[in-house]
Amino acid sequence: MEAKHRRKLPSRGRSSHQFTVAMAILSLVLAGGAVTGLGTSMPRPDPAASPAEAAVREPVGDPSNTTRLVHRDRITGDISPKSVVASPTGDVIANNMMYNHTSTLYDASSLELAATVPDTVDLAEFGYPERAGETTGAPVEAVFSPDGKYAYVSQYSLKGPGAGETATDDCAAGDAIGNSAVYRLDLETKEWDQVIEVGRVPKFISLSPDGSVALVSNWCDSSVSVVDLDKGEEIRQIPVDSAPRGSVVLPDNRTAYVTAMYADELYRVDLETGESELVLETGRKPRHLVLSPDASRMYLTESGDDRLLELDTATGEVLREVATGREPRTMAISPDGLALYVVNYYANTVTKFDAETFEEIQTVEVGQNPIGITYEPTHGRVWVANYAGSIDVFDDTAPRDGTMEP
Repeated sequence: MEAKHRRKLPSRGRSSHQFTVAMAILSLVLAGGAVTGLGTSMPRPDPAASPAEAAVREPVGDPSNTTRLVHRDRITGDISPKSVVASPTGDVIANNMMYNHTSTLYDASSLELAATVPDTVDLAEFGYPERAGETTGAPVEAVFSPDGKYAYVSQYSLKGPGAGETATDDCAAGDAIGNSAVYRLDLETKEWDQVIEVGRVPKFISLSPDGSVALVSNWCDSSVSVVDLDKGEEIRQIPVDSAPRGSVVLPDNRTAYVTAMYADELYRVDLETGESELVLETGRKPRHLVLSPDASRMYLTESGDDRLLELDTATGEVLREVATGREPRTMAISPDGLALYVVNYYANTVTKFDAETFEEIQTVEVGQNPIGITYEPTHGRVWVANYAGSIDVFDDTAPRDGTMEP
């Protein structure tokens, strides 16, 4: 649900001297600490790391810009996946919006359905006694805690006691739309164990590298919520502009970038001070962001202009651009930082790009309306959420000029 509505709000929260100094320091840290070349940007394995942690730190197989995607399976069922996200430890979650009112969990090894989790909760059991009774959500996006024990899932809207007016992408009901929430899923019990109130129509959710803070895009509030995950509560909202969507948090755990999709803008925000700064007027409909493993580069899809951009994270400067298929939405990056995978919503394809040369490696056909994508690190696979009701899974370990056994 991303309508063609577009409205531009006044710019807010320009940077202070303190924020500028902080970014200068971050720039020096990135310049001094980054390893030259994306191909060598993965940290060396820690001998004390658990097998799951080691799997994340060591890329599976050959460098990802020397391999090709080979289709392995198509998952169907009672799903309408808006997104698909892999954990660092072998779990994959798909989020099925209000069309199915579920999040579905899959085993990354077998590709089998592990659990179907309804979005129905009683908010009184989660600290909201005034909203006792049955409430349904609408799962949009998810992010896993660094240890893979929890998945935080944004709920497009809540429907039940005290919910307010119906939420829509054009935000027609305005302030009458009720606040929504992020649910936390315990991967061991497969049950929701926490509900955190945020703003109106939350969509994308990202975590700080240290796992202490979540950043949630409030589509109908033109803001982002900063959530303290230890406390399980929103601690502030930061204004940006119309229809905030994608976000990333840098290694300092306080500086983030956020796209304002219908304002055609990119913002830098300070999670501690609550300040926001307009850093770039983009092309049409900037949607999704991902970071390179060393955080020196950031990638941005422009859905309305069919482009993929590479930016400098210290300055926000555009370094390179390349054409994509029709309406690129979500993307993923390989753990070694050498390949980018972009879904082309109206072309029903996924394009793999070489992050070193910024050239297309491969385009593959997928199901109808691909909208979400993730790289599953324990097996070197790419999962694609097709909004019309399927998930495609690709192996990405075959040599580019070779074959792969099924």
